[in-house]
Amino acid sequence: MTHPTDTGSSPVVPGAPVAPNLTAWRNAVFVVFTLSGLTLASWISRLPAVRDQLHLDTAAVGLLILCLSAGSVVGLVAAPLILNRIGARRGILFALCVSGLSLAGVGLSATLLPSPGLAMLFLAVLGLANGALDVMMNLEGAGAERAIGRTLLPLMHAFFSLGTVVGAGLGAAASALGIPVSVHLLVVAVLILLVAVVVVRYLPAVVESDEPLAPALPLKARIRESLAVWADVRLLLIGLILLGMAFAEGSANDWVAIATIDGHGQDNTTGAIMFGVFVTAMTVGRVAGGPVLDRLGRVPVLRWSALIGAIGVLLFILSPSLPMAFVGAGLWGIGASLGFPVGISAAADDPQKAAARVSAVAIIGYVAFLAGPPLLGFLGQHFGILNALYVVLALLILAALATPAARERTGKFSRR
Repeated sequence: MTHPTDTGSSPVVPGAPVAPNLTAWRNAVFVVFTLSGLTLASWISRLPAVRDQLHLDTAAVGLLILCLSAGSVVGLVAAPLILNRIGARRGILFALCVSGLSLAGVGLSATLLPSPGLAMLFLAVLGLANGALDVMMNLEGAGAERAIGRTLLPLMHAFFSLGTVVGAGLGAAASALGIPVSVHLLVVAVLILLVAVVVVRYLPAVVESDEPLAPALPLKARIRESLAVWADVRLLLIGLILLGMAFAEGSANDWVAIATIDGHGQDNTTGAIMFGVFVTAMTVGRVAGGPVLDRLGRVPVLRWSALIGAIGVLLFILSPSLPMAFVGAGLWGIGASLGFPVGISAAADDPQKAAARVSAVAIIGYVAFLAGPPLLGFLGQHFGILNALYVVLALLILAALATPAARERTGKFSRR
């Protein structure tokens, strides 16, 4: 995937002004990433209210989250099949519409028709749609950055973070104002549907590749092709990079506040501030990462990112003072910020197999997001939460060792 066939644009020169049609494509992908973040944060922000409305205990809440996660994995696997069947533009529209409708369904099942089983069903569908959207929007982002000739995926993931901030803010406001979950999530769902219908018009309906397209394959052959990428050692090493970086990101999201309170003896407010430092550093790293990647290349940036993240985790664990712990959290966030988007970009280097390859490494990344919280919780229960974080340190070091696998293909747009 390189550029829309109907653009008539000349070959892209790195550093040259971006043609208006490519700018529209890029901006549309920014919006899609924002909508994905908004969807997830809207649900997460109202989870306490959903729990109260359905009278769930902690184990049942965990089951709700598991349904969302399981659906996400199915969506990651299904994404290449959706792309082959209906294409990226219609696939993204379909995924956004299903996400919006299932989000509204979660609100319905929490208040108007209270039913834990119905909520689980809608969350599984929401996870499936968002998992498929994850692969498709990352592929679309990789195609846009190749066409434009600049590294954009880190910035696109920053827009996802922006969507989560907006979603969390709207959820907090709705909760403070006493707005029912069903009304809040229905309004967000309508917003997602309206924006989705408009924004997909700016995605290319058909794209051409700078390499010959493979002939269409039967379903069984496409499934075999999707499974075959798992035999690619280089791809598995890219997956290891994502595993370490995604584990670092997910573990901080779930545990940095608790580790600040239980491990460093601080209060709840300080724990929340520590989490804020981490996510702010993540966002800054993603916004600033593109130009640095274009100048230095993937391998040195990823290697230094992993090492900076490892230093941050170690500082956070061993910090004798609160200011040093804040520094550690900031370095942790900066170090973890680029791994996922750059890993996705590296997996998408081969246009012929991009969908299957991105799906594979995204699954590895999601395994880290899914397995991280319970693993660290188990270790923290037995050895203390700060000691449990040494797992994050070890995985970041492994990610640093695997970074040569992310090297750009010959002819890649970035200046090296």
